[in-house]
Amino acid sequence: MWPIDCIEHKRDGKVLTKEEITRFIDDYTAGRIADYQAAAWLMAIYFQGMTYEETKELTLAMAHSGDMVDLSSIPGIKVDKHSTGGIADTTTLIVAPLVAAAGVPVAKMSGRGLGFTGGTADKLESIPGFHVVLPEETFLEQVRRIGLSLITQSGEIAPADKLLYALRDATATVESIPLIASSIMSKKIASGADAIVLDVKYGDGAFMKTKERARELAKTMVGIGNLAGRPTRAVVTSMEAPLGTAIGNCLEVDEAVEALSGKGGRRLMEVVEAIGAQMLLVGGKVRDEGEGRALIRDLVASGKGLAKFREFVKAQGGSTSWIGKRPLTKAPQVFTAVCTDEGYITRIDGRALGEIAMAMGAGRARKEDKIDPMVGIRLFKELYDPVRPGEALFTLYGKEGADMMALAQQVADHIIVTPDQADTIEPVVSEVIV
Repeated sequence: MWPIDCIEHKRDGKVLTKEEITRFIDDYTAGRIADYQAAAWLMAIYFQGMTYEETKELTLAMAHSGDMVDLSSIPGIKVDKHSTGGIADTTTLIVAPLVAAAGVPVAKMSGRGLGFTGGTADKLESIPGFHVVLPEETFLEQVRRIGLSLITQSGEIAPADKLLYALRDATATVESIPLIASSIMSKKIASGADAIVLDVKYGDGAFMKTKERARELAKTMVGIGNLAGRPTRAVVTSMEAPLGTAIGNCLEVDEAVEALSGKGGRRLMEVVEAIGAQMLLVGGKVRDEGEGRALIRDLVASGKGLAKFREFVKAQGGSTSWIGKRPLTKAPQVFTAVCTDEGYITRIDGRALGEIAMAMGAGRARKEDKIDPMVGIRLFKELYDPVRPGEALFTLYGKEGADMMALAQQVADHIIVTPDQADTIEPVVSEVIV
């Protein structure tokens, strides 16, 4: 008896057919299956798992549960990039204009942030006049004209995912790899890209806590994308420390401009090169990763990436008068802390710094919370850097009335300096999965 037989099949470890999965998602989205039945099905998947083929069919059913964006009017191979999220991750703001400057179209839809800091759309919205909401035809025309547009998701993209995610959150089934993978990939496929590059992060500041789990998730998503006819690659990266040096919305836009001007931090630019090279590969612009990395570096050195960023900001109504001239960030209170010890930075607790920045107003605890784009933390040192007493360690940008001394002490408590270098140095890019 439907849908009980579908629940029983998965409970008993059977491989579900395409027809079963598609019907279950269609019926649940239409309200013909009760939440308690969907919850039982999710728990069966949590314990029994899914094959790549099952996960692909689940992903496609979820993708087709709402609007499907059609990018076919845009010439070339359209490439999308997705990060599983992390602290000081400004990669999209840097890599998208670089890839577009190389001639690979980037038509990206991003959600708003919930948690430590804002999402990519929130960061861009901190630029005066920038519009993250555009009509679909305007979005497509801009990509045809300049090769790049980034907007918030419009219409009903993968509504089945929204329903199932809320249920997963309430039934302790969030951590299932097939369910995580299908949730991410359904939105990517519905957004219309021809090829997809994923940045799958692990560590204290990431959703996946271990490299092994991140690798498993990456392999699953790559398998789904390839089976679905969307060439997909994943870069597995460390989030044991903040990726960049800026935590906060305007601060991260400022860091993106610095990076595109050739002044990017070591960890951030390593990921930019790795992700950018893979986007150029699947976009058909280079033959191998080495050539892709070299082209990314050339686009930074020549200023073409920064020029594309300026063109992109102007096209979406944003002010460009500040780019290359002055920082965007202006906060009511600014406080710089200096080092008191000599040695090496052996730990920066990115998650803790992200939570401090969120409490300062840089992120949302709830969807309805309002972000203050000017507040945040700017680090002057990265993980494994040497430090000496008196050197600037970080600057806080706070709201009027914020207790800057107390905040500075909180941040300092999560930056660990030891006399000796770390025994092992964790590479920021672990591997590329194709």
